[in-house]
Amino acid sequence: MRPKIFTRKTAVVLAALPLAAVAWLATTPSQASATGASTPAAVISYLQQISGNHVVSGVHNKEPLSNPSQYTIQAHALTGKWPGLWGGELGFTAADVANRQTMINQAKTEWANGSLVSLTWHMCRPDVATCEFNGGINGAKLSDAEWSQLTTSGATLNNQYKAKLDGAVPYLQQLKDAGIPVLFRPQHEMNEGWAWWGGRPGVNGSAKLFQITHDYLVSKGLANLVWVWNVKDVDGGAASVSSYYPGDSYVDVASLDPWVHNWPSNEWYQAILNVAHGKPISLAEVGTVPTPSQLASQPQWAWFMIWSEYLTSANSTAGLQATFNSSRVLSQGQFTIPTSTPPTTPPGGAHTGAITGVGGKCVDVAAASSANGTAVQLYDCNGSSAQSWTVGTDGTIRALGKCLDVTGQGTANGTKLQLWDCNGSGAQQWSAESDGHLQNPQSGRYLDVPGGSTANATRLQIYDRNTNAWQTWHLPA
Repeated sequence: MRPKIFTRKTAVVLAALPLAAVAWLATTPSQASATGASTPAAVISYLQQISGNHVVSGVHNKEPLSNPSQYTIQAHALTGKWPGLWGGELGFTAADVANRQTMINQAKTEWANGSLVSLTWHMCRPDVATCEFNGGINGAKLSDAEWSQLTTSGATLNNQYKAKLDGAVPYLQQLKDAGIPVLFRPQHEMNEGWAWWGGRPGVNGSAKLFQITHDYLVSKGLANLVWVWNVKDVDGGAASVSSYYPGDSYVDVASLDPWVHNWPSNEWYQAILNVAHGKPISLAEVGTVPTPSQLASQPQWAWFMIWSEYLTSANSTAGLQATFNSSRVLSQGQFTIPTSTPPTTPPGGAHTGAITGVGGKCVDVAAASSANGTAVQLYDCNGSSAQSWTVGTDGTIRALGKCLDVTGQGTANGTKLQLWDCNGSGAQQWSAESDGHLQNPQSGRYLDVPGGSTANATRLQIYDRNTNAWQTWHLPA
């Protein structure tokens, strides 16, 4: 008989806190839970703010997917605390793929209880529907010719790979619809060759597949994924980490699995910090739980996730309790992820009018042109059709029959805005926050005026969230 999904109610539920309150939480944990919708940007911001002071506890729940919280339950039995991060698996055997819905239901429960949600995917070779771990994932190396085909758009293996991604989209979409950001870790430990996706350095190697994965899932509208890039602490490998890094626009969190040495050497710690370029870093898999003193010695790790059966096989109860009871470690009920409004649905339907910003100026379509690629800029308000925007019930913002669009599906700071045919992509989704910020969830960045300039024809861009006046916007009432 398939086990029932484990559920529980959080003892104390608090309303969503504004981002300003997160800094307070980083030093004074309080009972709370993440019951509302959130965004990748809110999760990333929170992880950045606790880094250096606190770390979120986590436990992975590997197969079978029919019992998707068995190790989380064990952790509670041993420590008296529910881990602050729940790790799940998308599965590779036929039985587990058939139980993905069970796993997704559990992910929703864990989020509602106040835990972050992380998903790992041990994916079979792209030319195999389902598989066993040995032979289908481990030891299933592709030839150089097959790898070239995999990374070439339109080639057979490339199409098979995207079809395999398609199999996960409906499940990830459910989490998006529920407002749940997912710490998504594809092609983990890519700097080692045990899996078919790993061990290929360079621009056309393992990092290229990560980029393909990112771009394809983003094109499917999955703007709720926090992209976690991952390597393993292989001997002598710290110096080569950058040759596996897909680039800042593809990575939200840089992570390490310290299986070789159990705890990262200073060389590895610094290597991950260096490649992360200021992004959060994490211990995505550990066997032995880090001690409080270890965590204090490398304070930037934002979370650790104990790997399933290692919870008991590699740890003592006393060791687990010492870490989970540390003032540095945040478990469920001791932190709140800031929540935000999902794609805007104005009361009573769509609203049309001017969008005003810094200096009282209006968001404007250059020369009132409806041509694709026309710049969207700041300009004196004049009541023209070029400044009449409809904030739709579908998350779009439209003028002149076209959509406000992030150029080239870009996610990097400074990417310019334009007018473009409405196409349902994440580049055209916008979410209004209560303090006037306007977020593009796909990028996790915000509508911004470069340098706060109030000069006419200043072209608008997306940029990291900040408290400057030039990220405050007033939508049509």
